[in-house]
Amino acid sequence: MSGIFRIAGTPSEDRAARVEELRELGFTWADYEDERYWIDQAAVMGADVHAELEQASVRLWNVFDKAVRYVHRRRDLYELIGIPPILWNMLDQAPVAEDAKISRYARFDFAVTDEPGEPGRARIKLLELNADTPTGYVESSIATPWMCERLGLRSMNGGMAERVRAAWAAERPDTAACIAYGEHAEDSGTIEALVKHSGREMRLVDCLELTIDDGRVKDGQGRPIDRMFALYPKEWMSVDDGGEALAYAVESGQLKLFNHPHAILLQSKGMMAVVWGLHELGMLYDEEEREAISRYMLPTYNKPLFSGDYVSKSMFGREGGSVRMYGQAGELELQDEDGYDTSGLFPVVYQKRADLPRVHTAEGELHLLAGMFVIDGAPCGMLGRAGGLITGNASHFIALGVE
Repeated sequence: MSGIFRIAGTPSEDRAARVEELRELGFTWADYEDERYWIDQAAVMGADVHAELEQASVRLWNVFDKAVRYVHRRRDLYELIGIPPILWNMLDQAPVAEDAKISRYARFDFAVTDEPGEPGRARIKLLELNADTPTGYVESSIATPWMCERLGLRSMNGGMAERVRAAWAAERPDTAACIAYGEHAEDSGTIEALVKHSGREMRLVDCLELTIDDGRVKDGQGRPIDRMFALYPKEWMSVDDGGEALAYAVESGQLKLFNHPHAILLQSKGMMAVVWGLHELGMLYDEEEREAISRYMLPTYNKPLFSGDYVSKSMFGREGGSVRMYGQAGELELQDEDGYDTSGLFPVVYQKRADLPRVHTAEGELHLLAGMFVIDGAPCGMLGRAGGLITGNASHFIALGVE
């Protein structure tokens, strides 16, 4: 069991009342159909662990920002990291953000375990960066502070809404969109919370109702959209009907898309292989950046160079989809069965394996993933997910607090 995290709290006997309270706050999927997504407890870490997790996020954010600027307009590297060719013109023509805010809304996912031979000292390893359309915002910004307050814990997530306000003030979207708005509880609730926290008057629309005519994007009522926040993965422009038209709308400057187009470069898991390769070659990074890479990242390649103890995953897999875990002898040990496998659509990346810590919760013994949101360029809030060795759709949300 983990020596870094302890589980705090005893689940309420009246779960329905607490679920309803969360619903009123905007977290409407704490219980979804017959699934108990929210765990009525919290995972607690020490202040020193949180401080290092935050510092790791700061350092890695700058490392990835530098890598994106290196990859920009190198089409051989676009291909290497799985960027669909339909997006290449859009990426080449769009100016890169001047400061480290290529994505204004992102989340790192870490495995935080005991350092081998040193129980209680944290070993922090990055599993992936969700830099385009991360969910979990409502759980982090609304449910986590609520939960920590009830358990007498410190929540480090109180500044998330202010970071959103700053990010959206800079981008000035007039519309927020997701697939199946009003029907898909999680995505709808996510953009509703983001819009509320932004303080902006905006339209909320369903991506499936958008029309595009010669680069002009309009909502279901025919109203033009100039600046849009879209909880829509950009890689799907290569496979969805209308995707090419949407890419052209951005490419031609008729639609300003937020997150920025270059967020897809950060989103690709292939970017971790680029960072690691540059690190191994002694290129691009200074000594301090190289120390951060070796300390907080895992060896990652675009070819299967490991003999064992590694994972493979699609460069654009989400929610655990396409993840395969291999044992010491290189045998397939586990693969995700619930998420959508995109490894037939996009290239695969290979990463040294780092198993998640185990915690004992009211829902049983689970593996804990620690997420850190980076909003408007600054780490500002944690997300806990608890499930199997692969964190997929069936995983639970658990609040992360500090003592």
